[in-house]
Amino acid sequence: MTQAMNETSSDRLRLSVDEARRLAESALQRIGYDAQEASIVADHVLDAALCGYEYSGLPKILNVAEHRRLRQPRRAMRVVHETPVSVRFDGGNNVGMVALYRATEAAIEKASAHGFAVAGVNNSWVSGRSAYFVERIARAGLVGMLTISSTRHVAPPGGAEAAIGTNPIAFGFPGIEEPFVIDLGTSAFMSTDMEFRLRRGELLPEGVAIDAQGRPTRDPFEAKKGALLTLAGYKGFALAMAMQSLGVLAGSATDVERNYGYLIIALRPDLMVPLEEFKRDQAEMIARVKATPRQPGVDEIRLPSERSFRERARHLREGIVIDRAIRDALLALPTGLLPALSEA
Repeated sequence: MTQAMNETSSDRLRLSVDEARRLAESALQRIGYDAQEASIVADHVLDAALCGYEYSGLPKILNVAEHRRLRQPRRAMRVVHETPVSVRFDGGNNVGMVALYRATEAAIEKASAHGFAVAGVNNSWVSGRSAYFVERIARAGLVGMLTISSTRHVAPPGGAEAAIGTNPIAFGFPGIEEPFVIDLGTSAFMSTDMEFRLRRGELLPEGVAIDAQGRPTRDPFEAKKGALLTLAGYKGFALAMAMQSLGVLAGSATDVERNYGYLIIALRPDLMVPLEEFKRDQAEMIARVKATPRQPGVDEIRLPSERSFRERARHLREGIVIDRAIRDALLALPTGLLPALSEA
């Protein structure tokens, strides 16, 4: 790392965007990713850090390096089924940040040409922030949706062990200046954030997890052996089950763990209204919601994606702050963890 790094404290340090990118790409190439794959993953985790999601930033590379599926054989992604408006991929046991990037590009291309597209991916893992992909779709002038069924981290209401994933859903809408992006998990807490707290020795919030005996816990180590809970009880569970079913549509039943199913939908707004008319009317709707009279002590009605876009602009100027221990762990990653990519 360069001398430009600004040390903010004994355990926290600031990296410029270029320093953070070099650190990320170097770590990813050391464990076995080629330059293109490393660039795709590094861009993803760096954008998460810039948007203020530290747990989905550079620490995510450690999650990838430690993942049980990293050392299993991997193959080139392949098309299982394709029509002019659809494509389903076998992800080949490749990391989800790469597999979904490529599936998103395919969905954008098909939807731009034909007005609508749906893409599915299975046999992949660790996809990162869903907002990253739907924002790409929105910046291409399309409306996008991404649903995920994932590793079993979440117990159903009344259940004592994990049965479903954190199962996020995300939407991206093109806007006049910036896209309007919505990204939420259907669990009360995200598993990536739980891993981050485990690394830092921090407790979970109250009411988001149970231990292996089904008892409430704030200890991330015990929660990892137990389960996270659903967002908003049965309502979050219902949404999670919808994501689980859409995962089946994307091929999760033939995933090696019968868990992972990613479904991307992209469409041109002009299937309904002209793009510029959509942008204008959506901007008016957003402005109306923002103008809602506020309760005492409330400074602003804040919409989804506003904070992350502001954080991104600030961090692009100022750089990002990470734990020194995370930086050191990335520098210490061993070489050659990742099996060679097979064409078979």
